Amino acid sequence: MKVIADLCIVPMGVGPSVSPYVKEIKAVIDASPLHAEMHANGTNIEGELGDVCRLIEQCEARLAELGVERVFYTMVFGSRRDKEQSMADKLDAVR
Repeated sequence: MKVIADLCIVPMGVGPSVSPYVKEIKAVIDASPLHAEMHANGTNIEGELGDVCRLIEQCEARLAELGVERVFYTMVFGSRRDKEQSMADKLDAVR
């Protein structure tokens, strides 16, 4: 099942700035074959549900390697069964 995910990962207990950790997560996401677009509060990712979930697990593994002991995630998934729709298609529909 193809989904568009909205993912926000917040490393906790690492101080007031999480930018170094977000850069590491971004590198993991950028290295994947999935299409992703970062925004101010997270990242949109499109792909098969299993592939998106595996990518999230890779992000978690990278944070564990960096010593992050607590992480807060918000994930929202949307899908359509009546037609294929990309992130760009959704934005074009409201422009």
